[in-house]
Amino acid sequence: MSLLVALRETPAHRSTAARYTSLNGLLYLASGGLLIAWPGLIQTLLGDAPFQGCEAALVRVLGMALAVIGWLYFFGGRSGGRQVVAASVLDRLILVPLVLVPTALAGVFPHTMIAFAILDPALALGAWWLLVREARSGAA
Repeated sequence: MSLLVALRETPAHRSTAARYTSLNGLLYLASGGLLIAWPGLIQTLLGDAPFQGCEAALVRVLGMALAVIGWLYFFGGRSGGRQVVAASVLDRLILVPLVLVPTALAGVFPHTMIAFAILDPALALGAWWLLVREARSGAA
């Protein structure tokens, strides 16, 4: 089986939570691609300070990490597995704010870090709500 065939596979039925996770993945993939292509976006859109030294390259690295996370969420959601959705909720609710808020408070791209520290857990709460709703409707 080729990699492309494996990537195109999708179960006949995917839950709403799995489709939501795939959509989150596309959002992250696009955001990461945008940061790779245009690191100055964080000054233009979010109002962070001008770059010092090699910070533009670091923003591109962050963009790459965001794009890879998006890629994995997209295909994790396409797999239809509830575990992928649940795992994405835990890391986004706990790890993301735990790392990004102190980073912002230290003055490192504060507007960008706070924006992601709010957006990511908010999207995770949406996934969690969908998981709970589907579990209740499946049990009924």
